[in-house]
Amino acid sequence: MLLLVGLGNPGPKYEKNRHNIGFMAVDEIVRRHSFGAWRARFQALTAEGRIGGDKVLAMKPTTYMNESGRAVGEALRFFKLAPSDTIVIYDELDLAPGKVRVRQGGGLAGHNGLRSIDAHIGNDFRRVRVGIGHPGDKHRVHGHVLSDIAKAELPVMARVVDAIADAIPILVAGDDGAFMSRVALLVFPPPPKPPRPDGDEPPPRDNEG
Repeated sequence: MLLLVGLGNPGPKYEKNRHNIGFMAVDEIVRRHSFGAWRARFQALTAEGRIGGDKVLAMKPTTYMNESGRAVGEALRFFKLAPSDTIVIYDELDLAPGKVRVRQGGGLAGHNGLRSIDAHIGNDFRRVRVGIGHPGDKHRVHGHVLSDIAKAELPVMARVVDAIADAIPILVAGDDGAFMSRVALLVFPPPPKPPRPDGDEPPPRDNEG
């Protein structure tokens, strides 16, 4: 069993914030892969389903971002899971909008949700870092993450959410590199090749006797 956690803040006030991209991604995964209904447990909203051959518990902590680890820790203890059985999807300031990176363990990068999870289960969990861009000034970070996704960024962020939901079976199967490649291809597809001009086809090859 895997625990799939999206980070964000509960309530309509925050639902379109950049800080809530984890909630958005998990919502789309639950919808796309026909999970069961959301229900309140473990200080979170949870939904159960299957991705590939794996049972997955999707989770959106309702403790607010700074206490996300309480919900994650409670669920891990209940199901007797290891931290490595946890995938956390969250917003990443140091990646441009549309970029997605995966890693196991590592630092906390000043993210309060990660800090809380680390305090409750350690840092050996998988992270899906979803770029939201940096405002350019550390004093503007708080307002940046707690403001709604800008209108100009909405198309690319919608493609990111769709791409994560599309490619999540690859991540659940353990192929982080293939997951990132698939997401990148869906978010930033290559331009179509132009058609060959008339008369530019290569000549047929002669049959050799």
